[in-house]
Amino acid sequence: MGKPLRAVLGEDQPIMREGIAAILRKAGIDVVAAVDNAVDLVHAAQEHLPDVVITDIRMPPNLEADGLEAARKIRAERPETAVIVLSQFLDASYALDLVGDDPSGVGYLLKEKVASPQILIDAVERVVARDSALDPDVISALLGRKRPQDPLAALTPKERQVLGLMAEGHSNTGISQQLFVSIAAVERHVTGIFLKLGLSQAGSGDGRHRRVLAVLRYLGQ
Repeated sequence: MGKPLRAVLGEDQPIMREGIAAILRKAGIDVVAAVDNAVDLVHAAQEHLPDVVITDIRMPPNLEADGLEAARKIRAERPETAVIVLSQFLDASYALDLVGDDPSGVGYLLKEKVASPQILIDAVERVVARDSALDPDVISALLGRKRPQDPLAALTPKERQVLGLMAEGHSNTGISQQLFVSIAAVERHVTGIFLKLGLSQAGSGDGRHRRVLAVLRYLGQ
């Protein structure tokens, strides 16, 4: 049996911090540090070298996007550390900012989703595996943006579903399981999406991360 995952948690509200820590521990994840401000979060990540850092966006000392900035600093200093940022408000720009040029090992969830422990644990497992885990509501907001002469209007309903799941970070296999269709069908939808949106197609492995990044950049325009 392998070693348990190690997590550092940043959350300034004691009840929320204790609740998230309890969810993680129940899933067998070792919470090696739980702090209430962004400065201590960075220090804890430097000291403990965790597998994953989970943090609220708005934290002391400034109660602005301190948690997000801390997550970016942690990623820059140690890219192998996965990060999940929790937000009370739906702001797609935060997700795009966190992703930067590399969506691997990045998660962005609305805080309300933590009420469903399995969503948080699934996100942890995905980012530690170097996939991305972006909240479906954030992707929906990006998909719903109004654009002049919007190419998204050319997508079929099924292609829009596939596009959303791609942006969340799902692989073709994961998409096929979500939509109960064959992998070959997903591949056909992906090809159609990239042709209609004028995006370059990418393959598996690191190529899948480039695919996520290309889709997010397109949706963020």
